[in-house]
Amino acid sequence: MIFRALTFVAGLTGAAGLSQFPEFSQQYAQRLGGAVDELTRVVADFDADAAKLGLSRAAALVDMAGSNSQMAVSRAQTMAQTIDRRDALAADLAALQGAGPFTRASLMQHMTDPEIASRALEVYKPALPLTFEGLSFGGVGFALGAMALALLRRMLAMPAHLLRRRKPTQA
Repeated sequence: MIFRALTFVAGLTGAAGLSQFPEFSQQYAQRLGGAVDELTRVVADFDADAAKLGLSRAAALVDMAGSNSQMAVSRAQTMAQTIDRRDALAADLAALQGAGPFTRASLMQHMTDPEIASRALEVYKPALPLTFEGLSFGGVGFALGAMALALLRRMLAMPAHLLRRRKPTQA
């Protein structure tokens, strides 16, 4: 009886946790869009400055990196990192844009930026999801929680089971 109660609690825990995914993933996608917009503005400003000097982006980075100024060399490195980050985040945003919660679940590899995830978590407020998506994720979470507890129980019981099977036979 106690195991059934624990299984139910584990299922409810899984349901409560996983049912939050649709809203959290939407918050993540919104923050991702904001980050891409801001980084695009920074890159566009850099490109405009380079163009004023008759340089392409790549030529401007090489020019800065070859400078005698430590600040210019450092800025070239951080600007190259900013451009790479913007490109990676823009690719993630392109994959997630227009995706519903079920599709976003299959695109988790595009939701891995720790800074954006932590910012989304800072403002995220868990709620009781009453949407189809929230209830669906909750049902899957319930099943996963119950199965995880059942698996843990079997793993813990296995050594005792093996000991009972190894009892020496009397000859």
